[in-house]
Amino acid sequence: MPSSSVPQRVSVTTTARLHMGFLDLNGGLGRKFGSIGLSLEQPATSIDVRRAMTLDADGPGAQRALACAHRFAERAGLSGGAHLQLRAAIPEHAGLGSGTQMALAVGVALAKLYGLDLTLGEVAAMTERGARSGIGIGAFAQGGLLVDGGRGAGTVTPPVIARMDFPSHWRVVLMFDTVAVGVHGGQEVAAFRTLPEFPAATSAELCRRVLMQALPAVAEQDLAAFGDAIHEIQCQVGDYFASAQGGGRYTSAVVAEALAWLRATGVGCVGQSSWGPTGFAVLESDAAAQQVRDALEKRYAGHDGARFMVCKARNQGSEVQVICENNAMDTAHAVI
Repeated sequence: MPSSSVPQRVSVTTTARLHMGFLDLNGGLGRKFGSIGLSLEQPATSIDVRRAMTLDADGPGAQRALACAHRFAERAGLSGGAHLQLRAAIPEHAGLGSGTQMALAVGVALAKLYGLDLTLGEVAAMTERGARSGIGIGAFAQGGLLVDGGRGAGTVTPPVIARMDFPSHWRVVLMFDTVAVGVHGGQEVAAFRTLPEFPAATSAELCRRVLMQALPAVAEQDLAAFGDAIHEIQCQVGDYFASAQGGGRYTSAVVAEALAWLRATGVGCVGQSSWGPTGFAVLESDAAAQQVRDALEKRYAGHDGARFMVCKARNQGSEVQVICENNAMDTAHAVI
């Protein structure tokens, strides 16, 4: 490779995802978990990585990024260092996939910087992502509405088995509780070890809801039917996890009340992303979403930690830019 083609800086921007629910927590067919989720345009994690003598990091989420870099460097056998400059970071432990997106952004950036021929699945495995869900990896690679096939005996990372563009005019209202923290890390591992067996009949029903309701509804842009499917998944999975997240279907009391209020006012597609505490609602237009956001801000003006945001779904993968010594730039919007 000529010296002018040697990467000197890699920039990666990736975004949050909604994890709308697991589909088969029973595992009786030899595969467990499986999930449905949606890539969002924001919040985002954005990082610039340059060659350096040692590994160091600055900016929002720097310590987490540095930990990811050390883990990847050790497993990839990197001999050189890098400076990681974080421009933005998805909020941690909010149910938006911050850990997976950070790990993949750092791993992909370092792999590109040092010319390592690695697939995204290999980067995910080296950074210990995709233990239960493939939604975050699929969001990084492709964006859109995603369904993953869970884990079997020989699974490295859960495969994405369905992917669709989400209607561009639909909007997502995010409901944050910055005071609460979602279950994560050791708590999450312990929860899966101690929860009772999930009914096989319920798993069958949730899979049917996805295949015969949620996915066709997106294809036909039928928000009411999509909302019915997501709400049923949220009810079944949320109630199953209740004992691990404070006793309720949702982690945050404020978000739970907001979701109940939205359902009562006719908003059908609502739920909690992953373990929360972030909630979401899907609306049919930007105007409707802005109206709901304004109403929520007025209703919860006195609640510490309650924040609301309108965003779009993201129908493409993360953006990766590789800048070489001659300032040549290679940009990709999907990393497969």
